[in-house]
Amino acid sequence: MTEQKKVDCEGAGASETSHIAADPAPARRRRLTAARKQEAVLRVLRGEDVELIARSLEATAADVSSWRDAFLEGGASNLKQRPRDARDEEIDRLRAKVGEITMDNELLYDPHFPSNR
Repeated sequence: MTEQKKVDCEGAGASETSHIAADPAPARRRRLTAARKQEAVLRVLRGEDVELIARSLEATAADVSSWRDAFLEGGASNLKQRPRDARDEEIDRLRAKVGEITMDNELLYDPHFPSNR
């Protein structure tokens, strides 16, 4: 985070333009596992500062606070859940269909079934 400036009071020529060292692009935030969230929540419950914990995990204080609230509401299992959406409904429907087709196939190829004799 060094900043170097070269400025001429009467105007800057091409060789005298400002040179500012840019910060590198921020690293992409990694996804935190339920175990790491639980560890953070336990640190908060032991009395550590939420801001310090959030900074150490590259998360926001609001994230850490919501993890704490979820943990207190339902324990560690709430940290593993995601809200249900349309994909879940489709998955349930497709699982039921696979089960239905599997049973049909078992009956179709079962030598002991009366219509297969």
